[in-house]
Amino acid sequence: MDGISLRLARRLRIAAAAAILAWFFLPRLQSSIPLWVPFLAFAALELHFLVAGLRERGSAPSVRGRSPQAVDIAEFGGEEWLEPVLVRIDGQEVWLPATGKTDEEIHELIEESRERLLRGEDVDDPHETQTPLSPPSRRRRLLPRLEGLALLGVLAFVLLVLIPEGGWDGLDQIERDETETLLSSEARRISGHVARVHCDAEGEAVGIVQHADGVAEVGGSNAYLTPAICFRLRRLAFEDDEGSFSQTARAIAVLAHEAWHLQGETNEGIANCYAFQSGIEIGQRLGLSAETAARMMRQQLADNATFARSAPEYLVPSDCRDGGRLDLRPGSGRFP
Repeated sequence: MDGISLRLARRLRIAAAAAILAWFFLPRLQSSIPLWVPFLAFAALELHFLVAGLRERGSAPSVRGRSPQAVDIAEFGGEEWLEPVLVRIDGQEVWLPATGKTDEEIHELIEESRERLLRGEDVDDPHETQTPLSPPSRRRRLLPRLEGLALLGVLAFVLLVLIPEGGWDGLDQIERDETETLLSSEARRISGHVARVHCDAEGEAVGIVQHADGVAEVGGSNAYLTPAICFRLRRLAFEDDEGSFSQTARAIAVLAHEAWHLQGETNEGIANCYAFQSGIEIGQRLGLSAETAARMMRQQLADNATFARSAPEYLVPSDCRDGGRLDLRPGSGRFP
């Protein structure tokens, strides 16, 4: 396969699949490695296999000769057995290796065989003339099984050891409470009234099923964020871990967006515009530098049009610009 053996190809596929699976279950990987990296690596690997296969389809198949292959010769006794001779010794037929031997050497083999027959030994004992076949064959059969067991072991380690120690589920109740308290205080700054941010570990309000990272009561007191958003913000605030630039920026923007809904803003696009501006102060209070926080929110604003293709209601209005109607700091000379 274009220089890559089937065994190596199988191992590479196993490694790629394990890497992608680990990314989905390990928040630490999610915070440090963008999702497109493992998928791009896996796609490149599969593309290589596809191209190699197409190239091999157009090439002539290798011709296998009628003569024994080198591996067969080595396993069945060596080149001297290419043309064995059948001789009768004392009424018993015996095969003897004759390739490359002179008549005198063959005569000596016959005499040696006759002496062994007289001693009652087996002249045609294959264990004395050829390499044992069972051990190598057994190893070749066991190797794929061992690789499969190794993969299962890695997956079990990820599921049973790494996952319980990472992510929101790895936090104790005290750590969860202090995280929600911190995020609630940030939401309160924007809403202007009592606010409570809940990290929805049960997935009842937000998550994959609801296709939302956050939701809030418009003008109310309760907002709900996914555990991944909460955990990313906790890592930033309590462990000084900025993590992935885009994921941290997204987490800050989601918190700010829901806080503006608590303040009473009903329009999703306007809430986004305000969130990208307020997110700078939130990011700084959680531990980012002013420059980094501003760059993160500028990225969120720049990516807004792309994300809004699947949800047009989240597209920021045209007034979301420096000096525009939605500029929270008109005259500052920067936006957001």
